[in-house]
Amino acid sequence: MRFDLQSHSTFSDGALDPAGVVKRAAESGVQLLALTDHDTVEGVAEAIAVGEQVGVRVVPAVEISSLDDVREPQCELHILGYLIDLTREQLQQTLAAWIDDRRMRTLRMADGLREVGFTLDEEAINRRVEQGRSIGRVHLAEAVLASPENSERLAAEGINEIGGLIRGYLIEGKAAFRLRQTPTVAEAITAVHAAGGVAVWAHPFWDLTDPADVVATIDRFHALGIDGVEAFYITHTREQTQVIVERCSELGMLTTGSADFHGPENNLFGNFLAFDTFGFAPNLGPIAGD
Repeated sequence: MRFDLQSHSTFSDGALDPAGVVKRAAESGVQLLALTDHDTVEGVAEAIAVGEQVGVRVVPAVEISSLDDVREPQCELHILGYLIDLTREQLQQTLAAWIDDRRMRTLRMADGLREVGFTLDEEAINRRVEQGRSIGRVHLAEAVLASPENSERLAAEGINEIGGLIRGYLIEGKAAFRLRQTPTVAEAITAVHAAGGVAVWAHPFWDLTDPADVVATIDRFHALGIDGVEAFYITHTREQTQVIVERCSELGMLTTGSADFHGPENNLFGNFLAFDTFGFAPNLGPIAGD
């Protein structure tokens, strides 16, 4: 089965609406897809309906940005929730609270960008806030790039696209980055399980670099009840993938994968199925309908 279990629409930081994401996935040969917008499931019902029309099974899902509060210093890791029950009121209330925190964190990052001398064209950001939609780093990067006052500086720094601005200013360790305040990883896992879902740690080697640290974190999250790890990812090497697969196999955990599609124009996350299993067998468990 050709699967791709992380993708994003305009309900978070993707370029296409949910229908567009699913149709693009179908054109790319995806059979099993998850729309995993950040802290929201607003686009999932539409994605499922379109998937039925074009022959793609869409798994109800979400990606939750979470604080690893045990780590010192704290850092942000992402938990994917699959097979969640979209009708559960508690899930909707919980995600709404986390969207609010995400919005406040993004606004703190906007202040950080101003502190280092950028101006922001905030029209699109304000429109999303008025519509109750999430805002994130992509939207801040767009606001910086859209302001003519920044053009000379951006050219001097060699920044001409969203990814460059994010890497230069909006990731951990950079001047305008700000941590969110809630939820913790444990709270995210609990919320996914409370909604009847399966919890998976997303792209470990995107956020961490040391294999021993990744293995220790897998063990720690396993003790919290997490069900699996996204072993197969567009930026993971063979060696990194093997580390995850072997430890998950020993612990009886799921191993999923994705190309993390954000839109066809995205320099890195612009294609479905653009990840490698390196010959290792995925273990999708119930996500595959087993």
